[in-house]
Amino acid sequence: MDREIPNELIQQRKGKKLWIIALSCLGFLGILWATRSALFTSLSSSDIRMAKVEAGAVENTLSASGELRPEYEQLLASPITAVLEKVYLTEGASVEAGSKILDLDKTVPQTDFEKQKDQLDLKRNGIVKLKLELDKSFYDLEINDSIKLFRINALRADLENAKRLFKAGGGTREAVEKVENDLKIAGLEKKQLEYDLRTRQAIMKSSIREMEISAAIQEKELKTFEHKLQQADIVATRSGVLTYVHKNIGSKINEGEILARLADLGSFKVLGSISDNYVDQMRVGMPVIVRIGVQDIRGVLANIYPSVTNNVVTFDVSFDEKSSTAFRPNMKVEVYIVTASHPKAIRVANGPAFKGSAEQDVFVLRPDGKLERRHVKIGLSSFDFVEILEG
Repeated sequence: MDREIPNELIQQRKGKKLWIIALSCLGFLGILWATRSALFTSLSSSDIRMAKVEAGAVENTLSASGELRPEYEQLLASPITAVLEKVYLTEGASVEAGSKILDLDKTVPQTDFEKQKDQLDLKRNGIVKLKLELDKSFYDLEINDSIKLFRINALRADLENAKRLFKAGGGTREAVEKVENDLKIAGLEKKQLEYDLRTRQAIMKSSIREMEISAAIQEKELKTFEHKLQQADIVATRSGVLTYVHKNIGSKINEGEILARLADLGSFKVLGSISDNYVDQMRVGMPVIVRIGVQDIRGVLANIYPSVTNNVVTFDVSFDEKSSTAFRPNMKVEVYIVTASHPKAIRVANGPAFKGSAEQDVFVLRPDGKLERRHVKIGLSSFDFVEILEG
């Protein structure tokens, strides 16, 4: 038997359905709102970077890095192999010409110098001795040659006597031939002695000349060694500031090893470096902008080094003004090499909107406050400005 459903239960079921429908509608509206928010974005004025277009100079630049260096820096090297004995000054000290920087122990080099000097004296005495010996030998040969000449003259007289006796019948043919043979032998012996005399004379001159040349070479080396010993007291040859001093007292110093660097801080240059991909665009004499903090200082590209290390080319920049209060040794700086410039151009400040292409789209703020997309052509560009050719 069917029972009638109470009116209260029916009302509860209707209310429950209405709640479900209402929640479903709210959820659908929430999804629509979230979708709309995801598809449409908005920006505030503070999120937009604006730049005013103006007329002015634009320079096309290549960006590089650099380091400030003293334009004139003298390297003081050890002239001898010695031991570092004493250091008088350290880095940062201002010096005048003639100021002593450090001392080297010259005991061992001085002993070697005295030894070489004694060897040169022995060589000179040897030359004198050789001259005396060769003179005596030459004199003996001359005496023997004179004796041979007397012997030949005596044999000639004997030959004449033998021939007269043979004609008179008092001598024999064999006696005449014997004297003739003795005369021929004496003549050959004299020729041999004369040849020995000429040869010995040439050898004597050559030997003496050789020893004199050897002594002259050793004397020059000795003078060079003496000059090095005089330079072993390391002193400043000009006024400046010490940027490096070898301070390891007691260490062995090899000949040619750098002991100190003396810089003239009255003038500076920049040692720059850039990728070798840009070397074809670089020329000596190009204008260069060196940025030190917020200060830009002008200079010129003075030198491009031919060697390439790790795909990097180094170059020198000389300043129009050699000194400045902003200059500090070994300071890292930004370097911009100017490859082209337009003194009167329409320019705008460089920023992330410009991607480096020759043509692109930008937004222009109209007087009514709305942004308008425009297609522009880009000309020269630098770190600071971009030239607008059209648009």
